[in-house]
Amino acid sequence: MAGGADAPKQYGITKPLSLLGPVEADLQRTAELEKFLVEAGLYESAEESAKREEVLGKLDQIVKDWVKQLTSQRGYTDQMVEEANAVLFTFGSYRLGVHGPGADIDTLCVGPSYVNREEDFFIVLHEILAQTEDVTELQPVPDAHVPVMKFKFHGISIDLLYASVSLLVVPADLDISQGSVLYDVDEATVRSLNGCRVADQILRLVPNIENFRTTLRCLKYWAKTRGVYSNVTGFLGGVNWALLVARVCQLYPNAVPSMLVSRFFRVFTQWRWPNPVMLCSIEEDELGFPIWDPRKNPRDKCHHMPIITPAYPCMNSSYNVSTSTLRVMMEQFQFGNKICQEIEMNKASWSALFEPFQFFEAYKNYLQVDIIAEDDEDLRLWKGWVESRLRQLTLKIERDTYGMLQCHPYPHEYADPSRQCAHCAFFMGLSRKEGVKIQEGQQFDIRGTVDEFRHEINLYMFWKPGMELAVSHVRRKQIPAYVFPEGYKRSRPSRHVNHQQESNKNDPEDGTATRSPDSQLKRKHDSAGTDDAEPGRSAKRSSVSPVHPKTSSPQSGNVGDETACNNQIKRASSDASGGSQASPQVSERSPDSVASGPRCATMGASDDATSKHGIPLVENCTTPTVAVCTTLKRVAEKVVSELVGSERLGSTNSAELLESMEKDVLAENVHFGGNGVAQGGLPEELEVMLLVHLLPFFCQV
Repeated sequence: MAGGADAPKQYGITKPLSLLGPVEADLQRTAELEKFLVEAGLYESAEESAKREEVLGKLDQIVKDWVKQLTSQRGYTDQMVEEANAVLFTFGSYRLGVHGPGADIDTLCVGPSYVNREEDFFIVLHEILAQTEDVTELQPVPDAHVPVMKFKFHGISIDLLYASVSLLVVPADLDISQGSVLYDVDEATVRSLNGCRVADQILRLVPNIENFRTTLRCLKYWAKTRGVYSNVTGFLGGVNWALLVARVCQLYPNAVPSMLVSRFFRVFTQWRWPNPVMLCSIEEDELGFPIWDPRKNPRDKCHHMPIITPAYPCMNSSYNVSTSTLRVMMEQFQFGNKICQEIEMNKASWSALFEPFQFFEAYKNYLQVDIIAEDDEDLRLWKGWVESRLRQLTLKIERDTYGMLQCHPYPHEYADPSRQCAHCAFFMGLSRKEGVKIQEGQQFDIRGTVDEFRHEINLYMFWKPGMELAVSHVRRKQIPAYVFPEGYKRSRPSRHVNHQQESNKNDPEDGTATRSPDSQLKRKHDSAGTDDAEPGRSAKRSSVSPVHPKTSSPQSGNVGDETACNNQIKRASSDASGGSQASPQVSERSPDSVASGPRCATMGASDDATSKHGIPLVENCTTPTVAVCTTLKRVAEKVVSELVGSERLGSTNSAELLESMEKDVLAENVHFGGNGVAQGGLPEELEVMLLVHLLPFFCQV
């Protein structure tokens, strides 16, 4: 007999959870899902596809001519000039085949060793693109983690990276998946090359590319509607979602998209982070580039949601995730799992899964980040800088409140159409960490945290007069009307409520009269509104204002009061608000007033609790959030009933499924503790099944 010769191919570091294929109901649900995705406009037209191909062709010719021009200027022979070449690659959603209408194209230009990034790419090529008629919104970002040039070409957004490899002549058929392209290059070049290398590896490591694409397209759309699609603000970006979906495809190699979507939520609602998600074993190479390894790299131990790239050097693609954003994503995974269960029981349709998240009904308190510039071009540059640093504000608040105040940054921008200036705003939901015992009425004072953030923002090297920033506290009732789609606030959410809203239903809103933020800025330095405090409660409240050895907490300056939009925004000093000495962090181009600024970064203190600057301290929110973790008993029951029970245990494969679950997936769910020792990622009742399998997994890493 052939024996093991007929065994199915294994994808990933473990055997699959189930080899079962679809039944008729699964195929029907897949057809309904694909129809929904088409009707949602997630597929581009043939005309737009042709336009993208045309743009890529023109860009490819531009970079080829650019390299030939540099080769000639540097005195190389005519033959070298003739052979000089650059190759254009794509990666990201376009390379994976899941891009939609209007999506940008991630591109990589690979050039010869004598063409560098700092001068040749960001100066010479930048000038060429700036003089190209069809190129608009050209924005170089040389100091990014992965240096990039952003622009639009014929209206199509392009992100262009550059990598100089150790070759005098770049062949047209260069295979960048080979490790040889990494010889004698710097780490910035490795990161630039890794996007293409990772995309190619993902497509090699999934059992069925078309099923993978449909599932990924679906889950990216879901993540955007639920407000958890944004790498820059601490959620997950395109490559992160692709890696998670690819891992589920490996665990269910014969499943169709409707099954894979359901299994995605089933797996990741029970995943015990920070256990890593990996598509293949982590490789080490003689090149010596750093790889993700919490046993050797102390920084890797701090990652909350490691999703490891499959190409050398393997890295954590989700290092931006914080405790707050992980909490939000786990809540959304639970929402998705619940809806998918209802869909499988024919109690809900696919549209329920993509119901938009009602962010402005989920919390009682918010931070509003207003960004203002002289004109639209300045706003685009200024907004890009501020948005790339918003994650730092979340981390600083977590740090300064010892994790007791949780932030939910919302990755959508809003603009007030009634304003005459260039303006946009971002919002963060604020809530007290559930289960933390605090004194009644205790407040969080994050004014110093916000001032530190504003100081760092104002170090922008391309800052211009008129570029202003304000961080203000607003209550739910004071959310500006322009953030709502039709210019008004929705009354209540539909049947599928959000987790935060469920936790709020027994926590009634305070009796504060609804007032717009601008209406509260009529008086300069006015105290900032009301609170939930009972009338007889003492005005004195305890506050949390931690002091860090490395950073001072500068006193806040003025609260902005002007409601008219001016290009030249007044900068009042601290002296005007009580004679206090201005902090150096605030005085250095730190805008203390803004046309739209409601109040400076505070959470709901009463008038009596305001500081001498007229700024209230930051009070603890009372909005609880749903706990992500369940009891050990319930987790054990969920593993058996959901991961196995739904795979039709009555079939002849039930024993095989149980064995596969216990031996393989449990063995994968392992993480490294602070001492570098492998630890089980499952509840204690299940870890007994795990011990015998730890050693081979540990060795793979």
